[in-house]
Amino acid sequence: MSTDLESLRDRALADITAAQDLRALDEQRVGLLGKKGEITSRLKSLGELPADQRKAAGGAINRIKQEIAQAVETRRVALEQAAFDARIAEETVDVTLPGRGETPGAIHPITRTRRRIEALFAARGFEVVTGPEIEDDYHNFEALNVPPDHPARAMQDTFYLDAGRLLLRTHTSPVQIRTMESRQPPIRVIAPGRVYRCDSDRTHSPMFHQVEALYVAERVTFAELRADLRAFLEAFFETELKLRFRPSYFPFTEPSAEIDIDGKSLGTGSGWMEVMGCGMVHPNVLEAAGVDSQRYSGYALGMGIERLAMLRYGVTDLRQFYNNDLRMLAQFA
Repeated sequence: MSTDLESLRDRALADITAAQDLRALDEQRVGLLGKKGEITSRLKSLGELPADQRKAAGGAINRIKQEIAQAVETRRVALEQAAFDARIAEETVDVTLPGRGETPGAIHPITRTRRRIEALFAARGFEVVTGPEIEDDYHNFEALNVPPDHPARAMQDTFYLDAGRLLLRTHTSPVQIRTMESRQPPIRVIAPGRVYRCDSDRTHSPMFHQVEALYVAERVTFAELRADLRAFLEAFFETELKLRFRPSYFPFTEPSAEIDIDGKSLGTGSGWMEVMGCGMVHPNVLEAAGVDSQRYSGYALGMGIERLAMLRYGVTDLRQFYNNDLRMLAQFA
């Protein structure tokens, strides 16, 4: 091997070893082994040598080329490992350090309100029952004495599925029907859960929560309904209330009423506010569920959990419950 080739090899190996990063190493590789690199140029110039010298010179240059290529690969592996080790060291997390920005969680105000309602009714002997959110037309409308031409059945009010045979329940009243179908009176239950209607504004949501109560037994009267409702509402708001039972109409109750609260008794000063509907269970509903309406009577009532939560906590826009704004939800921690 000529002195010139030995000098090129020694210099190349020294430069490769001295490369501090992959970019510098690649520059060395291109300068030596690339199309215009020094080693490539030496191989291209073999044709200028006498024929008897070409074989020995070509073998020497190829040995140096292989040695340099091996040195480049060895250095590349070493640099990649060093970069990986540095990244691991930089990203290491000391799990023994105390956490930062820890804040206590809180029960969502809607869940808090639902649990409060359930506890108050449980204290009066009511059992919590549940049912499917995807209902059939019979349990959601027909068994509840809702006529075929009632506005509640319209597409603009109800989310229909499966060409109208199934739907997203518009209230939790179907749970009352299913309960009466599966057990005999006396029945004292509440049915909390999600319901769905085509409505959305400051006080309405396409999905919201309801609680409906049902009491069926012998000789249940409207007076019991009034007494139980007043006891519940005053316990819920923790104050003596001025209530108004306003005559109304619901297909599944007769007589029916809507309950208003005087805002002054809640400290809001906003006049009368509707909070729920109620009434005596219609005989047709009892018969549809297999209950003898000649022997038994009952009352039913229904309320929106969001409506009660808004009144209790002073929330003016129902959508605030679902915006996931931590500033608002943190108030309930």
